[in-house]
Amino acid sequence: MSKKDFKNDKKAVFIQADLYDMVENRITDLDFGSVDEYVEFVITEILKDEDDGEEVTFSKEEEKEVKKRLKALGYLD
Repeated sequence: MSKKDFKNDKKAVFIQADLYDMVENRITDLDFGSVDEYVEFVITEILKDEDDGEEVTFSKEEEKEVKKRLKALGYLD
């Protein structure tokens, strides 16, 4: 299978409806044509960072914001 074929090979991933709605609202201000495009971009960026071998560190403020968002999504108590 060529790289071109691989890029067109898609699989379904399911996310919570409220998370989908949040992404859908966010992309209206960005250059993404769909929620799928945005999610694919974010996952690619995360995996690229992991492949670089660089550890991602957050400032205290960034860490607090991430925790706040995860709590709002129901991932943290």
